[in-house]
Amino acid sequence: MIAEKKIETIAVLTSGGDAPGMNAAIRGVVRKALKNGMRVMGIDKGYQGLLSEDIRELTVPDVSETIQRGGTVLKTARCEEFKTEEGRKKGADILKKYDVDAIVVIGGDGSYKGALGLSHEGIGVVGIPGTIDLDIACTEYTIGFDTAVNTAMEAIDKVRDTSSSHERCSIIEVMGRHAGYIALWCGIASGAEEILLPERYDYNEQKIINHITALRKVGKQHFLIVNAEGIGHSTSMARRIEAATGMETRATILGYMQRGGSPTCRDRYYASIMGAYAADLLDKGVINRVVCFRDGKFTDVDIDEALAMKKDIPEYPIEVAKALAR
Repeated sequence: MIAEKKIETIAVLTSGGDAPGMNAAIRGVVRKALKNGMRVMGIDKGYQGLLSEDIRELTVPDVSETIQRGGTVLKTARCEEFKTEEGRKKGADILKKYDVDAIVVIGGDGSYKGALGLSHEGIGVVGIPGTIDLDIACTEYTIGFDTAVNTAMEAIDKVRDTSSSHERCSIIEVMGRHAGYIALWCGIASGAEEILLPERYDYNEQKIINHITALRKVGKQHFLIVNAEGIGHSTSMARRIEAATGMETRATILGYMQRGGSPTCRDRYYASIMGAYAADLLDKGVINRVVCFRDGKFTDVDIDEALAMKKDIPEYPIEVAKALAR
C-alpha cells in the first residue's frame, strides 16, 4: 500500500520480549531514515510508552555505540490497554499529535497486531521481526534467534560436561512457550538424546524412560534431554525419571539468560539490513508491510498476509534428531 502523502516523520518502538539485535535494528532504522531526510521519533517502553507519551526525537548520536549491546535501548513493556480498540485509537491520536506519519514496530506477531490496529486509524506501519523464538511465519529469520541458540548451546555444553562426569541424566529447559525451534536447534547441536517440542510432544514419559533404559544397557553413561519452556515441569519430570530409572537426574532451567548478551554477527547484520530496509520502504511511501528474509533475500509482505500465515516445524530435522540420538 502507498501512503496518501509523503512520509516526513516516523517513529520506532520495540515491543514484546526483548531480543539481541534489536538495537542494531533501531540503529538501522534511525540512521537510514535520517540519511533519507526524515525525522525520527523514538518511543520508549513499547505501546505502553506510546500511550504515556514517552516519546523523544532520535539523532545519530542517540544510536551510537548501541549495535553491540543486548536488549533494547528503547526498552519494552506489555500493554493490555493497547489490545483494545480504544487503546489503539488513543495511540494513533498521540502519534498524529507528534506529526508522526508512520511507525516501525520491532517485535513479534503480537506486536504486529497492535501495529495493524494503528494502520486502521490512519498511521502507516512497517514491522521488523524481532523475537528469539523464530516463530513468525512470513520470514525464515527473526532477530535474536541466532544469539539465543548460541547462548543456550554454550550453557548446555557446560551442563553436559558435569552430567558426563557424574553419569547423570540432565534435563535442560530452554525458552519457547509455543515454538520449539530453540529446543530443536540446541538439541541437535548439543547431541541430545531427547528433544521435547511443544508442537510434537505427546506427554508419554514412559517412552523417554524406556529410551534411557535401553541406552544404559548398551553402555550409555549419561543422558541429555532438551525440553522447551512450553512443556515445562522439568524439575518434576527429573524426579519421575530418576525414580523410574534409578539414574541421578537433574533439571536446569536456562530462563532469561537466553534473551541477553551481545548479539552475534549474524543478528547484527540481519537486524541492520532489516532496519534500513524498513526506513527505505517508508521513504518510498510503502506502508503496512512486514520486513522479512525469504529465499535468500530481504523482502517484505503485506501485514495482513503476514499475520494470516501459520508456521510449523518441518518433519525432516525431527527425524534427523531421532536418528542421531543414540
